[in-house]
Amino acid sequence: MAFVISDGALRTLSTSGFGGIRGSVSLADDYAPDYAEIWRVHGSVRTVVDFLGRNIASLGLHLFRRKADNDRERLTDHPLARLLDRPNTGTTLYRLMDRTVRDLAIYDRAYWLKLSGVAGNMMLVSLPPLSVVPKGGTFFGPEIFELHGSTGVKKIPADQVVNFRGYAPDGDVAGTSPLESLRRVLAEEYEAGRMREQTLRNGARTSGYLERPAPVAGQQPWSKEARERFKAGWRAQYSGGGPEAGGTPVLEDGMKFVPASQTAKDLQYVEVRKLAREEVAAAYFIPPTMVGVMDSATFSNIKEQHKHLYQDTLGPWLSMIAQELMLQLLPEFGDTADLYLEFNLEEKMRGSFEEQAEQLQAATGGPWMTRNEARAMRNLPAIEGGDELIIPLNVIEGGQASPQDSAPPAAGAAAGPGRALKSIHGERGKDGRLLIKSPELSETQKGAATSLFENFFTRQKSAVLSAIGAGGEWWDAERWNGELSADLLELATSLSSDLGTKQAEALGFASTSYDVDRTREFLKAVTSSRAEWVNAATLARLEEAVDDEEDEEGTGPASVFDEAISARSGSAGMALATTVGSFALTEAARQLAPDRTVKTWRVTSGNPRPEHAAMDGETVPIDSEFSNGLNWPGDPVMGPDEVAGCQCTVDVSIE
Repeated sequence: MAFVISDGALRTLSTSGFGGIRGSVSLADDYAPDYAEIWRVHGSVRTVVDFLGRNIASLGLHLFRRKADNDRERLTDHPLARLLDRPNTGTTLYRLMDRTVRDLAIYDRAYWLKLSGVAGNMMLVSLPPLSVVPKGGTFFGPEIFELHGSTGVKKIPADQVVNFRGYAPDGDVAGTSPLESLRRVLAEEYEAGRMREQTLRNGARTSGYLERPAPVAGQQPWSKEARERFKAGWRAQYSGGGPEAGGTPVLEDGMKFVPASQTAKDLQYVEVRKLAREEVAAAYFIPPTMVGVMDSATFSNIKEQHKHLYQDTLGPWLSMIAQELMLQLLPEFGDTADLYLEFNLEEKMRGSFEEQAEQLQAATGGPWMTRNEARAMRNLPAIEGGDELIIPLNVIEGGQASPQDSAPPAAGAAAGPGRALKSIHGERGKDGRLLIKSPELSETQKGAATSLFENFFTRQKSAVLSAIGAGGEWWDAERWNGELSADLLELATSLSSDLGTKQAEALGFASTSYDVDRTREFLKAVTSSRAEWVNAATLARLEEAVDDEEDEEGTGPASVFDEAISARSGSAGMALATTVGSFALTEAARQLAPDRTVKTWRVTSGNPRPEHAAMDGETVPIDSEFSNGLNWPGDPVMGPDEVAGCQCTVDVSIE
C-alpha cells in the first residue's frame, strides 16, 4: 500500500507494491516468510497479535487536566480530544489503535502521519511500517522519514510523524521484531505441519518399506515385469487419495510391511502446536489462558492471570503509547498546561455488576442510584419523582457502613456488640430474639462455584482421555484430589470471608470481628473430603465406561466428562456454596455471640428432601445440632449422600 500526498493532505490511496524494506525469518531451506506472511499463515502468531490489538483498542483514551493533586477534569471539547475521537474522515480511534498495536507487535515500530484537513484541522493516518524508512538518525531519533510508494519516495520531516519505536541494540531508530526470537519455535511448528500434510497426502498411512524374502532353491526369481506390475498396483491402491485407494493390502511370496518412520502422533503434533502458542504468548508476556491454552487453568489462578494481563502485560503498552502521544502529539496544540492522556483501564478491571454494586453501597453507606437511573439502564422512560434518591428508614447517617447495618447507638451508649440493634424487618421471635436477615450468596458467587467444577472437569477430561488413548495408567488420584482441593479451598476461603464478615455486621459487630483464619484448617478438611467425593464418583463412572466392551455411542469415557461438565458441575457447585455459606453464617455467630444466638433451618429449594422439608423453621442453639445430626445445611459430617444437591440455608437470631 502506498500513499500519494499533495499539499500536506491525503489525496489518494494506491494498492501497488512498496519501495520499502521487508524483514524475513528463515524457517526452512525453502521457506523464508517475511513478518507479514508469518502473521497471515501462523495461527499462533496471529492469535496473540490480534489479542493485543483488540484488547488495547477497546480501551478508551481520555484527555485530562490536572487541577490539583487529588482533582482532575476530563476534557472532551479540547482539539486533541476531538482528534483522538475521530483521527480522520475514514478511521475510528479503535481501528487506528488496533492497527498501531499490531504493527508494534509484528515489526516493533509504527508510524502516524500528521496531515492538515480541509478546514485546517489535523488528521492522523497510520503508515505501513514496510513503506517507511528512517533516515539521518541522531541521539533523539531520525531526522526525516522516507515514505516509499508506487509514485516514488516522499521525504517527510520527523516532526510530521508520530514515531512509535521499540528497542534495537544497535540504535534507537527502529525496533527489533519479536518474531526474530521465535525462529526455532515457528520452524518446528512449520515442519510439524508439513509432515502432517505429507502424511495425509499419502493416505494417512504409516511410511515404511516392503520386505521380500530371497528366493529359495527351486523357486523362480522375481522377474522385472512382475516387480513393476506389483509396484504399479500397490501405488494405485495404497498411495494418495485416488478412486482406487484403500482396501486391505495383499502381499506376495512371504512379503511383510516394515514401518520406517515416525507418525504425526509419534512426533507429538498436537503438543508442538500447543507449545508454539505458549511460546508466542510468552514472548509477548500474555498469560497462556488468555489465548486459549487452558491446560493449567484453575479457578484459583485464572482470576489472578486476568489481573496480570492488565497490570503486567497491557500496562507497559498503554504507558508507552500514552507517553509517546504526549511527547509527539500534544505539543501541536495550545493550552496544554497540566494536560495528560490516560487509557481507561478501569473498563476492563471492573467486576460484575453485583460486585460493583456491593462495593459502591459499602463505600457510600447507602443507596447510590435513583429510580430513573436504574430505569435508563433497562431502556425505560423516566418517571415523575424518579430522580430522588430513596434512603430506607433503617439506614441512618452516622457511621453506618451499608444498608444492612443496624441503627447507630443511642446517645451515651457504647458502640459494639452491646449496642441497640434494629431488625431489617423490625421483628422479634417468640423467644424475644432479634430476627436477623442473614446475607445470601450472590449469583456471581454461585456461578463461580459452578465454573470451578466446569473448568476442572474440562482439564481432567483432556488429560484422562489422552492417557486412555495412549494405553497407559490413566487415573492419578493424588493429582486430581490435590488440584481440586486447592481450587475448592481458594473459593471456600473467599466465600467464608465475605459471608462471615457480612454476618458479623448484621449481628451488630464490626466487620473485622470475623476471623477467617480460625476456619482455614476446617475448610481444608471440608474441601479435601469434597474433592475426594467428587473424584471417586467420576472414577466409578469411568471404570464402568472403560470396562464396557460394547461401549455404545454416547456411553464412553468422553460422555462421563460431558455429563460432569453439563450437569454435575451445577449440583456440585451449589452443594459446595451451600456448605461454605451456611458454615460461615453459623461460625460468625459462634465466634462473636455463642451464648446469645440461635440458628434456624431454612428450605429454599422447590424440591427438597422430605426430611429437610420437615425441618423447615427448626431452631436450635448455635452450638447444637439439628434433628438430622447436622450443624448446618451441607455439613459433611454425615457423608456425601446427605449433602448432595442440598440448597437449604440457615438464619441466625440474637438476643
